[in-house]
Amino acid sequence: MKFCNCLLLLAMLLAAGCGKTSPPAATTAATTATPTATSIDDILPKQAQPKLPTMKIYLGAETLDAELALTEQQEMTGMMYRTNIQGTDAMLFVLPYTTRANFWMKNCPESISAAYITPDGTIAEIHHLEKNDTNGVAAATDNIRFVLETSDGWFARHNVSTGAVIRTEKGSLEETFLRR
Repeated sequence: MKFCNCLLLLAMLLAAGCGKTSPPAATTAATTATPTATSIDDILPKQAQPKLPTMKIYLGAETLDAELALTEQQEMTGMMYRTNIQGTDAMLFVLPYTTRANFWMKNCPESISAAYITPDGTIAEIHHLEKNDTNGVAAATDNIRFVLETSDGWFARHNVSTGAVIRTEKGSLEETFLRR
C-alpha cells in the first residue's frame, strides 16, 4: 500500500506544465517511502499531449486563448516536449486545491514564464522557468490555485505584473472553475 501511495504522491509532485504542484503537507508527511529515479521516469509522459480545449482569458487589456489543463494527466504533461512555443501560446492549470505551487521543467525544451495565481484570480508571482531544469520553482505562499504558463517573457512584454486580476468570458477564475 505504501508503494501505491508513493506512486500517487509522486504523480502529484511531478505533474504539469513541465511540473505540477506539491500535495498538501499532511499528505507529504504521511508518505515515508522514497521512489527511485527509475520509477519517476516510468510515470512521466513520454511525448507532448495534443492541444487541449481553450478558453479566452483576460489580463487587463490583453487576451489569451489558454489551453486548459484540468485533469491530473493533463497537468502532469503540461507543456512537456513542446517545441516552438509561440507568443500567443498559454496553458492554464486549475489545481485541485490551494497549495504552494512548485513547477519544474523536466522534458521541456523551451523556457517559459509562469504566473502563480490566487483563488480569486490575482497574479501573486511571476517566474521564469528555465528549459529542462529539474529543480522546482516553489511559490512564496501556500495560497496558489491556478498557474498560467506562457511563452518566455510574455508578462514583461505585455506589461502584466503581480496584482493583475485574470478573468474569463464566464467571470472570475473563482466563478469559472471553483463554484460548481
